Amino acid sequence: QVQRVESGGGLVQAGGSLRLSCAASGRTFSSYAMGWFRQAPGKEREFVAAITVAWSGGNTYYADSVKGRFTISRDNAKNTVYLQMNSLKPEDTAVHYCAAKRGTYSDYARYYDYWGQGTQVTVSS
Repeated sequence: QVQRVESGGGLVQAGGSLRLSCAASGRTFSSYAMGWFRQAPGKEREFVAAITVAWSGGNTYYADSVKGRFTISRDNAKNTVYLQMNSLKPEDTAVHYCAAKRGTYSDYARYYDYWGQGTQVTVSS
């Protein structure tokens, strides 16, 4: 089992940056694809970014809305996945969750096996 604890959220002005971290426990972290999702009030949880397992190359995938602004990365030695968020916009305001999935990545939340508690990101205009 992989437990995750997110950190790094907060309040930032439009155009600013934040870096989210997700520290995972468990000896098999490197064998899980890791994803970031977000959920704004009254909206469905949506895919933000994902990174594949290390042995498949650590490939990254992004939602169109964040492409070019956000970067996902993982440090398997530290069991941690990061989401660097630059050029933040008010529409990025949401609770951001990290999630772990066995095997290949997906941009569908329902396929992820383990979730963190979420961290709030608020972008003011």
